[in-house]
Amino acid sequence: MSGLHNKVVFITGSSRGIGREIALRCARDGAKVIITGKTVDPHPKLPGTIHSVAEEVVAAGGRALAIQMDVRDENAITAAVAQAVAHFGGIDVLVNNASAIQLTPTLQTPAKRLDLMWDVNMRATFLVSQACIPHLKNAVNPHVLALSPPLDMQAKWFAPHVAYTMSKFGMSMVMLGMAKEFAAEGIAFNALWPRTTIATAAIEFNFPEAILRASRKPAIMADAAHAILMRDSATCSGNFFIDEVVLRENGVTDFNPYAVDPNVAPFKDLFLD
Repeated sequence: MSGLHNKVVFITGSSRGIGREIALRCARDGAKVIITGKTVDPHPKLPGTIHSVAEEVVAAGGRALAIQMDVRDENAITAAVAQAVAHFGGIDVLVNNASAIQLTPTLQTPAKRLDLMWDVNMRATFLVSQACIPHLKNAVNPHVLALSPPLDMQAKWFAPHVAYTMSKFGMSMVMLGMAKEFAAEGIAFNALWPRTTIATAAIEFNFPEAILRASRKPAIMADAAHAILMRDSATCSGNFFIDEVVLRENGVTDFNPYAVDPNVAPFKDLFLD
């Protein structure tokens, strides 16, 4: 067996979208996947619950533990990590996927939405990483991966939606700082961001329908994440990866299978020139 077989993978926000897709990709290796999220009962507009994804993980060849967890609640984070370790014996990989988005300019961003993005994006990435690090220190090839953009301090990335950009760049700053802080322990901390928009609920509800059609499927992010997690944690840390670049390095040349509509030119994601 190879890849992530028997590795314990803790994923935040994994009841749908990219988090779910990463869970299923890990499951195909025979990983033990902790599915976390707030959605226990079906959402009226959005597919998937932590329990439905757990069933999919098992069907794909992995083992699953579904834990209801609000990433804004530090006690819930501590309890979830403790439950995961008690159930599976440790943690090998953490994927900080949970994210909140609101692409509003300054005067249209209420404090409640600012707090939500800050808490779910930067704060949760810090706290969940903090909770997992003592267990990652005991792992072979431990990885932490955040789904956040390259740090490119140009005003144009901030001006249209300062609050959202700060929160997403905050996630990347957590990875950059911890990569250096825990280098001696051999724990990898990296960020991964898509070259194109990805067909998730975030795109469906925040962008025009044409952009959804010009997006790629979440599977591209899952395959790129998996490729990163296969790398040596001692030498692969502090990077801002782009999904397409990672897969090209792994020999992928045809990206049409990832396209929602292969006849539509892909739409470039935020934060990338």
